[in-house]
Amino acid sequence: MTGWRGEPLTMRNHGETRGRVLAACNEALHAAALAQLSPPEGSSAGCVIKPHLQRLTPYLPPLDGRSANQHLLLDFNERTVPPPPHVTSAITAHVASGTTQQYPQYGDINERIAAYAGVPPSQCMFTNGSDQGIDLIVRCCCPGGTEAIVPAPTFAMYEQAAGAEDLVIKRPWFTREAGFPTAEVLAAVSPATSLIVLSNPNNPTGTAIPTADMVTIAEAAPHAAVLVDECYYEFMPPGSSMAAEVGRLRNLFVTRTFSKTWGLPSLRIGYILSAEENINALCCVRGPYDINQLAVVALRAALDDPQYVSDFVAEHNNKARPALEDFLAEAGVAFWPSAANYVFCYFPDPTATEKALRAEGILVRPKKDASGTLGLRVSIGTLAQTERLIATLRRFL
Repeated sequence: MTGWRGEPLTMRNHGETRGRVLAACNEALHAAALAQLSPPEGSSAGCVIKPHLQRLTPYLPPLDGRSANQHLLLDFNERTVPPPPHVTSAITAHVASGTTQQYPQYGDINERIAAYAGVPPSQCMFTNGSDQGIDLIVRCCCPGGTEAIVPAPTFAMYEQAAGAEDLVIKRPWFTREAGFPTAEVLAAVSPATSLIVLSNPNNPTGTAIPTADMVTIAEAAPHAAVLVDECYYEFMPPGSSMAAEVGRLRNLFVTRTFSKTWGLPSLRIGYILSAEENINALCCVRGPYDINQLAVVALRAALDDPQYVSDFVAEHNNKARPALEDFLAEAGVAFWPSAANYVFCYFPDPTATEKALRAEGILVRPKKDASGTLGLRVSIGTLAQTERLIATLRRFL
């Protein structure tokens, strides 16, 4: 009887042979393990960050140098005037109370938000701005390697959250002529779809999505999370929200914020509306102290007397936005129909227009459409601020 190299098989060389076989197997296993640990193409050797995250780039909005004291800020779709004294005085009083060294206490704020939204508290969860809501939904619902349908152009945070979970992104395109690409979104749905994002109204185009179309999409993809971002909800007409559907459509998530009409973007507070079982799961992932106390103090005061929000929206919808749209039409400047507090428009030379406005202390935001054409997204403030913008544009158009 011979061994693996033909030597006569004795007890001694049998042990040696077995040792050589085991050593060879161990070397092969070690080499295979090293191959698995080798950094994929595009990633850095020795980096412990997940390879797909190494390929991402951060979302870095152009915030440097912005000042409401020096500029008319029409570049971030913010409320262009501060919240009223009953809100700011609540913040001041809390700071003066000597309790900022304590962890936040939220009390009934979730119930207050749910009452405003018109849903049971069990279908509501407050978040650190709607950005955290977007991130939580994607993290909780979307396995890596599945597909996300993100109609474009749109808010950058959707793709950032999807990229962080290694999702494959499909991009049907909004167009000025057709608006929201309902048929293209439905055609993109597959068994691999785990996320569909519906920004209503869309940023930067201002396009409203018909409620019936959103319901159709959610019903056509029951296996996917349908995220309806209603960041600009207060500017839209009654019946535009999907909040009433969260109890019926178990795959539906609605995100909102108190950053825009309420004037609290620096404090970071928003909320998610969804079925109770979804909210329970999201609460297990959100941290216990993610929302700061000043945001809750300010929001509670704002909810006590929200008339300032209604007044701002009424002035915008009835006076300021129509004034800007009338001027753009008169000047022959093409623009997208908007249901939000901004208009995406095409000036003859958008780069020169943006620079000229900046020189006059007015900031707007350059954006590109589906074809790559550069336009300007112009936020809309009060009527007086809009009249200042129009007067400035008249001088060089």
